[in-house]
This record gives sequence, structure tokens and C-alpha cells, in this order.
Amino acid sequence: MIAVPAVVAGASTAAARTDAPLFLFPQATLEPIAFDALPGWETDPIAPAFTAFRRSCARLRSRGDSVEPPRPMFSALRPVCRRALRLASHPSEHAARAFFQREFTPFLMTGVDQPQGFLTGYYEPEVEGSRTRTDIYATPLYRRPPDLVLEAPPKDGAPANKGKAFRREGDALVPYHDRAAIEDGALAGKGLEVAWIKDPADAFFAHIQGSVRVRLPDGAVLRLNYDGHNGQPYTPIGRLLIEQNLVPREKMSMDAIRAYIADHPQQGRELMRQNRSYIFFREATELKPGDGAIGAQGLPLTAIRSIAIDRTIHVYGTPFFIAADLPTGEDGAVAPFRHLTIAQDTGSAIIGPARADIFFGAGKEAGSIAGRIQHPGRFAIFLPRALDPARHRVPLPKPRPPSAPMTAATP
Repeated sequence: MIAVPAVVAGASTAAARTDAPLFLFPQATLEPIAFDALPGWETDPIAPAFTAFRRSCARLRSRGDSVEPPRPMFSALRPVCRRALRLASHPSEHAARAFFQREFTPFLMTGVDQPQGFLTGYYEPEVEGSRTRTDIYATPLYRRPPDLVLEAPPKDGAPANKGKAFRREGDALVPYHDRAAIEDGALAGKGLEVAWIKDPADAFFAHIQGSVRVRLPDGAVLRLNYDGHNGQPYTPIGRLLIEQNLVPREKMSMDAIRAYIADHPQQGRELMRQNRSYIFFREATELKPGDGAIGAQGLPLTAIRSIAIDRTIHVYGTPFFIAADLPTGEDGAVAPFRHLTIAQDTGSAIIGPARADIFFGAGKEAGSIAGRIQHPGRFAIFLPRALDPARHRVPLPKPRPPSAPMTAATP
């Protein structure tokens, strides 16, 4: 394979500045690859990915890019989307596969000096709860406070999940309350509770996932979605458990974190409070019963097909073929993951060009699977055929050995 000199951000030479005023993907390298060299391409059911892509296209066509001037990838995707929207929303497998092969060219993507990408998983929790406080349901989930001032203002109604957040004290702006202050009552009595649930640990994991289904006593389901954050730093408590030798690295998972919190209530509470980040919710009344949680693009997510990416690098609607060996089988058995996915969400911990958080759906089983995923994987980004990477290049990094074929990395 021949490396495509495309994407090293921060080049300093005058020639680079003159030659390439635009670049495609910061801190990434690309190599062309044939569709038939993508492991699992011919057997992956493509129609669900096309349906997800078409949903993204409707948003991408009606809204501008988040930066000005628009990024080359954004501009190149729009005509592709026009053609996608002329097709049936649920095409045959043959038509869906033919569409992607006709419209895109796949390129292996890696970070500079990184041989492979990295994958995690997320899901939509489901918990029991109430709209009012009771003796059983006493842990609040809060809506966005009116005194929250976000450094990055909402775009198209969707608050950013990065950047600082403030509140006013007199004429000054001060950092917003952290998790400990909120749990100690900083927002109590202000009518901001959107729901009440049983377990503080469930509330904590709802904050991490960014959405939650609350099953009410009458059987109805309240869908809550991300609607802002407190601007405080996010600390992965799994990392703290490993650093303190409380859970071995090889056994770390969401289930292991939950088990530790359940077995050590006081220590678990203090552990959760070390993650100062806190998020707020809104009731997602627009969701239908079969819809997934709403991602940052403002669309319902599709299990296995929707991924969260680094929004500072990638454009929503971008297709990625991901190949990895992941513990998605029964009792955590490793199984091949070979799927076409669509960038429809983002997250504050998703940083880098070959980095994705895979949405696994809703409920306990999806949560168990998502919580086990911390694995390497191979990324193939699909570039519209009209987009020539060689036209948006800056000097390559120091030479690397030629890449291996796109085979999944072993965990």
C-alpha cells in the first residue's frame, strides 16, 4: 500500500503553509485500501448503516459546518447526501453496498506514530424511577440550571460537552458547582429535578453515558438526554481503581466498577465524587419507543452502527468501517466486530483521529457489553470520491514501516 501524504497538523514550514492551506484530519495518516480488502465487508449487513447515514444526511444538508470555512470533508459529503436522499430509506443489501462502493473510497486511518486506533463502548441505561421524590426514589437527576453559563454556546439547540461552565456571583463569573457540591445540595429546592431514581450509582453512570430511560411506576418510560455539563474535569474512576490496586487492570469493566461501589458503599461514594464532572438532562419527548438515545448530531442513535468521534477532527455523517476483536460474545467471549458505522455523536473523552465510542443500544445487556470495550481496532474512513487527499496535504511525519493489511488487532 502507498501512504497518502495527508494529515499532519501543526506543520511549520512556509512551503507547507503555502502548499496546503487546508488539511483533512489533524494528526492522522491515510493509506488507500480496496473494498474487498476490508475484512467482513462482503458479509456485514450494510442496509442498517445506509439508513443511519441517510438520517445524518438530512441534518448535514440542512445545517452548516461547525467551523468557517466549511471543512473539505463536509463540503464533499453534501452532494453524496443529495444522492443518498433520493434513494429509499431502507434499500436492499445489494443497493446499499453498491451505493457506498460507488460514492466512496476507503482509506486506512491511524494516528501519527500509532499503529492502530482505540475503541470503547457506551449505551443507554434503563432504571426504575419516579417524577416525584419518594422514600424509594430519592436520588435526583437534574435539568439544565438557568444560571449555567457555557463557554461553548449551544449550536442548533445542542449544548457542547466540552469547554468550561460558569455561574454568576455578583458581577463575576465563577466555575460551576462540581459533583460533590451538587450532591451536597447546591441545586436542591430549585425545582430542577426532572426525575428521581433509586441508586446514586445509577445516576452516576447515567451521567457518564449521557442518556437514560427511567421506567415510571405506571410502566411508562421517561427518556432523558444530555442537555449540558458543569464544565468540571472528567476523571475515569476505573483508572483510579487500577492506580489504587483495588481492581486489576485486566479485570476492569463497568461491571467491576459497579461491583466495587456496591461492596464498598462509603468508599464508592467518595470514589464517584472524585469525578467532578456532572451533566444535566432534558426530557426527549421526540423519541419513538424503538429509537435509540439522541446523539450530538441531534438524531436517534442506531445500535452497532452509530459511533461517537472527535468532533474537532471529524464531520458528522462520516462512514467508518471498523475491524476489531471485541468481548461482545456470551460471558465476554471475544468475537469479530466487522461493521460499517456512521459518526453521529461525540464525547469529551473521545480524542484523536482513530478513536471511537460504539453505541451498543439500551439496557443491562448492552451496558455489560459496552463496559467491557477498551480495545484496539482498525479504522477505514470512507472519503467521497470527489475528495482528493493529495490536494489537502502537509508534510508527512517521520517514516513508519508499511502498514499490515486491515486485520483486527488482538486485545
